[in-house]
Amino acid sequence: MFQTFETTADSAAVAGRTAQVRDLLRQAGLDAILIPKADEHQGEYVPPSAERLAWLTGFTGSAGSAAVTAANKAALFVDGRYTLQAPAQVDTKLYEIIQTPSGRLADWLIKNLRAGAVVGFDPWLHTVDEIERLTVALKPKGLRARAVSRNPIDRVWGAARPAAPLGAVSLHPMKYAGVASEDKISRLQRFLGDRDQDACVLTLPDSICWLFNIRGADVTHNPVVLAFAIVPARGKPELFIAPAKLTAEVKAHLAKVCRLYAPDQFGKRLAALKSAGKKVRLDPETAAYAIARQLGGMTNCAAGPDPCIAAKAVKNPAEIAGARAAHVRDGIAMAKFLNWLDCEAAKGAVDEIAAASKLEEMRAGTGQLRDLSFDTIAGSGPNGAIVHYRVNAATNRLLKPGELFLLDSGGQYLDGTTDVTRTIAIGKPTAEMRERYTLVLKGHIAIATARFPKGTRGIELDPFARRALWDHGLDYDHGTGHGIGSFLSVHEGPQSISRRGMAVLEPGMLCSNEPGYYKQGVYGIRLENLVLVRPLEPVSGGDREMMRFETITFVPFDRRLVASELLSQSERDWLNAYHVRVAELIAPGLDGADAAWLDRATGPI
Repeated sequence: MFQTFETTADSAAVAGRTAQVRDLLRQAGLDAILIPKADEHQGEYVPPSAERLAWLTGFTGSAGSAAVTAANKAALFVDGRYTLQAPAQVDTKLYEIIQTPSGRLADWLIKNLRAGAVVGFDPWLHTVDEIERLTVALKPKGLRARAVSRNPIDRVWGAARPAAPLGAVSLHPMKYAGVASEDKISRLQRFLGDRDQDACVLTLPDSICWLFNIRGADVTHNPVVLAFAIVPARGKPELFIAPAKLTAEVKAHLAKVCRLYAPDQFGKRLAALKSAGKKVRLDPETAAYAIARQLGGMTNCAAGPDPCIAAKAVKNPAEIAGARAAHVRDGIAMAKFLNWLDCEAAKGAVDEIAAASKLEEMRAGTGQLRDLSFDTIAGSGPNGAIVHYRVNAATNRLLKPGELFLLDSGGQYLDGTTDVTRTIAIGKPTAEMRERYTLVLKGHIAIATARFPKGTRGIELDPFARRALWDHGLDYDHGTGHGIGSFLSVHEGPQSISRRGMAVLEPGMLCSNEPGYYKQGVYGIRLENLVLVRPLEPVSGGDREMMRFETITFVPFDRRLVASELLSQSERDWLNAYHVRVAELIAPGLDGADAAWLDRATGPI
């Protein structure tokens, strides 16, 4: 099994731990401390040794931060995905729950601290931009931020804190990577040379894995290695990585394209760049504040986005072919699971853990599953309304007749990363369930069929997915789509379809298309496919070329939940054509009862 269903947070210990942290703050002359969900590499997901936020507060979501004052105040800051999960996991008598972005950390600190107060932060756990924004916001009120040399959470955690991960590194074969590491490095060095920059510091694990065509096992469900890299405009890059992670084969491969150093040499090399007066590119949005400080501050750096982010987002032909193949394979596993679910859920003996375990078994049955792409979200009834719900033994519940079951899952395969969400009726759905499912489906179809010109950003497409819901006074509090990696992180930038999606969509980018609706305490609905941005093409009768999306996920929608009278003829045509395509691609991998189920599930509306 690639996932467990244990309760990872120890809520009973939260009060004592928070009190110990406060004692250390007072000893250090600090009025507050910041606790982000982050590690030194600033990736979205972190290893157990960096789960400080969960250890201190009990909150296990993938995004959030906390602040604890030396007095008696504390707050947890989460976005709309976690407004139900956070109060369920966290003692709200100890931690105030504040939803971002409307609630701001700086405003809370100003409200709860006296003038002249000092706010501590670990410089390795916050980006340059985070600290600069915070400093600007606090200054007019007489508050200041101070980097701490020893993290008080780590001091309280002590010997019980897990060791840093030492997952084995593997090579990512050319037939899946599509471009040799040498060519990627040459492209990056030309990029630096064109801008008269002497070097670039890379901190994001997925950027480093992509550049060197390696994969790792340091972070659960994310095939990345925790390392740092310095890429000069000329000469070999330097990779700072624990030697224990490297086999002789991997070491020999990497030695051809870079110089290998132990992680403890990273600071010395940064100091050498500073001393030599080199113009070093550093991404203030993703690099730790500590790195900028070692380089002499951002005034001594060339601020700019990590060049690998945009390059990695546009998939090459091998990556696109791999994504399509992975989704056909994944669709076959999903069809087998959905047939099993229809048969077994009616008996009243399937619970959330059983369903998540069975789906993992189906994916593993492909013989090509390397991991899940995230812990399966298997929410029955009211649990489905918790956007990023993670089932455990304490919350596990049966799939009951008359309820909805929200299933968001994905797999990591060598040729691609998958992410798909379906909402399934258990027994007979209500008229309201069918109506709201169909409104979400209309939004999904609006994205799937969108045409858009060069230069379009995700923020401009996001309303397409919400229009039908808005017309009925409904909405959802998460983005409509995120980028996705190629046997890498399930969430990848810079592109997104969301209210914050400012990156321009380009051909070759992969995005999710996942509008939703959540009725607190009753049910949740989300429908997710992955889509590929297609190149510009003429539109009949038009005078501008347009891009469009190609849907690459092949899993039937639950036709029992579709109120066809709410669909336009063009929407019905899209749904029927989609199901025909699913049947064409998935049926060859099925037989017997599974094939019969797919035939029924993909029939015309």
